[in-house]
Amino acid sequence: MSQLMIEKTEEFVKEKLKDESSGHDWYHIYRVKKLAEKIAEQEGADHFICVMAALLHDIADEKIAGTEEKGLKEVKSWLESIALESQYIEQIISIISTMSFKGGNQSAMQTLEGQVVQDADRLDAIGAIGIGRTFAYSGAKGQLMYDPEIPVREKMTKDQYRNEKSTAVNHFYEKLLKLKDTMNTASAKKLANERHAFLESFLEQFFGEWEGKQ
Repeated sequence: MSQLMIEKTEEFVKEKLKDESSGHDWYHIYRVKKLAEKIAEQEGADHFICVMAALLHDIADEKIAGTEEKGLKEVKSWLESIALESQYIEQIISIISTMSFKGGNQSAMQTLEGQVVQDADRLDAIGAIGIGRTFAYSGAKGQLMYDPEIPVREKMTKDQYRNEKSTAVNHFYEKLLKLKDTMNTASAKKLANERHAFLESFLEQFFGEWEGKQ
């Protein structure tokens, strides 16, 4: 039963995000799902809850749904349509509604399953793929690759994080380089160290080329 629900949910999400070009496409979901499965196994978390939350987490994202409230309503409607028990729906909605970065203003995850899915999502934001997604998202938002005249924002509200002018490279300092220290599980921390090192290496090369030194 649960496997059929997972398969149906995969089809639903794939159809919903098939034309998404901002780095929040089906393949992002697929990678987060695979990472969540791997971390859940290593940490002893509930496989079904982790997979379902991983699959649906961006359906409720305001970047996709318009508003978080609208997105969460759509997730709830979908879970009810496949006859998932209410206790599981509540757990999945709770995870999805508290896992986003939102400028670093979010509260800590309360369950192991929530920690696993949050870690999986944040791992996909760093490393080589994280770099690619950052430039894809910035392009989709009409932001510049880099402009030395636009300062890195040290502190910001959720609204500022979403809507103020920034650049792809600034996003490294405003979010990506902070993610390593926000990982919840031991499994994710190890993977994050490797991916974080790649971010630092990329930035060193980027600024060397920008300044004409390399």
